[in-house]
Amino acid sequence: MIAILDYGSGNIRSAERAFVRTGNNVVVTKDSDLISRADALVVPGVGAFGACMSGLLSVQGDRIISQHLAAKKPLLGICVGMQILFDSGTENFATNSSPNSHESHTGLGIFPGVVSKLKHPRLPHMGWNTVVPSQGSRLFQGIESERFYFVHSYAISYSSSGLSSSALSSRYLLGATISEYGERFIAAIESGNICATQFHPEKSGDAGLQLLRNWSDQRSEEHTSELQSHLNLVCRLLLEKK
Repeated sequence: MIAILDYGSGNIRSAERAFVRTGNNVVVTKDSDLISRADALVVPGVGAFGACMSGLLSVQGDRIISQHLAAKKPLLGICVGMQILFDSGTENFATNSSPNSHESHTGLGIFPGVVSKLKHPRLPHMGWNTVVPSQGSRLFQGIESERFYFVHSYAISYSSSGLSSSALSSRYLLGATISEYGERFIAAIESGNICATQFHPEKSGDAGLQLLRNWSDQRSEEHTSELQSHLNLVCRLLLEKK
């Protein structure tokens, strides 16, 4: 079962429909006990960084996500659901009078980096765009050349201006997929049991559905591998008792 975290984000139902179309058993919930029994967790997100963090904290989503990751279960963040995995976001702090404001909303801090405004004269970045998947990407397997649907004005820049020095050497960048709109930015991440996309796979047609299948299949393969390892251990212990 895949749980979609319900914390008031606007694209929850479209995400639910997309996962149902890929043949998954899905539940939309904020119940921590139910989520703890799920095999995987999806964290969607639409709107401003600060508003999403407020909604997340109101349902103790930070604790839910922390416990889920501690259990080594797969997580998929979508759009602002990806952004809040980082240290902080500057959305709503920069104004016309102070466009370079350094104030920011605090994120979950799972990955280092600041979500900042894209350097492009026309915002938001809305529509279809190509991506450059990381080498050996499983999330983009078979859809490496496809286009995906973006709606955002803020992102993690793939440059020193958007990332701390520690982030530039962080292992999550090894699994970073890149896109470009005025500047290069991180369009997706694959790091351990965490995957996340800045674009909306649920709005990206057949390519988006295939990405969700890839994530779901990867989750199933990892679960099967864990079960096999457990069975091997049980068999070995039984043989040792004979």
